[in-house]
Amino acid sequence: MEYKADEHRYEKMEYRRAGKSGLLLSKLSFGLWHNFGKNGDFENMREMCRAAFDRGVTSFDLANNYGPPYGSAEENYGRILDADFRPYRDELVIATKAGYDMWPGPYGNWGSRKYLTASLDQSLRRMKLEYVDIFYHHRMDPETPLEETLEALADIVRSGKALYAGVSNYNGDYTVKAAKYLRKLHCPFIVNQRRYSLLDRKIERDGAKDACREQGLGIVAFSPLAQGILTGKYIDGIPGDSRIAKDGRYLHPMDAESRRESVTRLKKIADDMGTTLSALALSWLLRDPAVSSVLIGASNPAQLIGNIEDAGSVEFTDDVLEEIDRITAEY
Repeated sequence: MEYKADEHRYEKMEYRRAGKSGLLLSKLSFGLWHNFGKNGDFENMREMCRAAFDRGVTSFDLANNYGPPYGSAEENYGRILDADFRPYRDELVIATKAGYDMWPGPYGNWGSRKYLTASLDQSLRRMKLEYVDIFYHHRMDPETPLEETLEALADIVRSGKALYAGVSNYNGDYTVKAAKYLRKLHCPFIVNQRRYSLLDRKIERDGAKDACREQGLGIVAFSPLAQGILTGKYIDGIPGDSRIAKDGRYLHPMDAESRRESVTRLKKIADDMGTTLSALALSWLLRDPAVSSVLIGASNPAQLIGNIEDAGSVEFTDDVLEEIDRITAEY
């Protein structure tokens, strides 16, 4: 059946400015890191994207190497655009990235001008787009001069192939240098995407959060549920059919086991507040005005809808925030 978006979708979502830019992001972004490869169910992917947009999620996040195999998430998203979302293109913020391993040889990785330019051209072909809204450099490159990477981002924006530039996984020092250099180039640099959750607060320690605030950048927080640990599903052990039991590339069973005591204590707080651990974790991030959007993934529409409904549903007292800090400060 032909898709027609829910006409009340914008009444269901909060939109936050990406730093000091003019761009508003839905407070939740939908990430296609997992479950959008060739081994996934296309109709399930399509239904998840519909469920997100019908609830006001306008921000969709990809990268060149999302899959598996590399590139297949962008290909599938291009198919979903063709099937449902081409009429709504101007209502979407579509982001992609380059910076990790993508193709063999010396030009398919890191942060050179050659790699970034070629990668975005490939991404646009896979999604059948003329431009993306945000193009990110995916990680710091210790070998390529930072100026080369940033000049490539600026030239990509000037070419019209991206509207805004972003970075991901940059620490405080790199973020400040990037912001100052891109400002000189008159390039709209608006966001740093970082892993951020109750169980990963490194962004608060390495200077990136302060740098974003000082430089007028937004923060997009990814892995807000710590790859599922903050749903509480690993408190009683590792289910045999869980992702981390089958694939330890992104999360090892020991990661869940070593955090079990902290997660149990956080769940007790959530239980006492009459909410879920997931709602607590997502709301804790969204209470912070420095966070422009929280990036969520899902394996099915029901899970996605649950996270959308959970996000921002918890109000915190100072006492609860202090207790959370005592539990999570080490992370």
